[in-house]
Amino acid sequence: MQEKNFLPKQAYPPGDFGIWLVIYLELITFAGLFISYAFARRNELEVFNQSQLMLDKGLGFINTIILLTSSWFVVKALEAIKLVDRQKAQDVSAKWILGAMGLGLVFMMIKIFELSSKYSEGINLSTNTFFMFYIILIVFHFLHVLLGLIILFNIRKQIQIGAYSIQDHKGMETGASYWHLVDLLWIVLFPLVYLMK
Repeated sequence: MQEKNFLPKQAYPPGDFGIWLVIYLELITFAGLFISYAFARRNELEVFNQSQLMLDKGLGFINTIILLTSSWFVVKALEAIKLVDRQKAQDVSAKWILGAMGLGLVFMMIKIFELSSKYSEGINLSTNTFFMFYIILIVFHFLHVLLGLIILFNIRKQIQIGAYSIQDHKGMETGASYWHLVDLLWIVLFPLVYLMK
């Protein structure tokens, strides 16, 4: 069992207050898109159901597993930074973050493949209402994954220079909170767009 220094419980939510404002704004934005999607679907149920059959549910499910695993890696990185042995904490934490980044890149490659496949089939924003929402939601989420990867990259750089420790890792928690938002948004987006009948 790994030795940890038990510190007093930190205040929650973790990370900077500013990131929680960003998270709440992002949740409100996506909620608006999800509600608009639901209303549009209600008005064009047959179009949405038929168009949905053209999506690859298998790839959507794989991407769900990838993001959930990536978020778990970020949690492990946060746990690792709290190890008493500072050098070991940095090494182990940096490896977990690198793994999370790798999975994030795999997610993006699958999404690029999926979108390019649809474009090669002649599907675009003007095909129908379903694909308009599909492309907007997927691209918007894709950009959030990209920003999340940039944040994880910076976290890893900070870990490597020893910026985080068992006593001070607030910046790491801030970035981790954003990455978990990216995961949460996909957990809602996947069943809404790929599975809901």
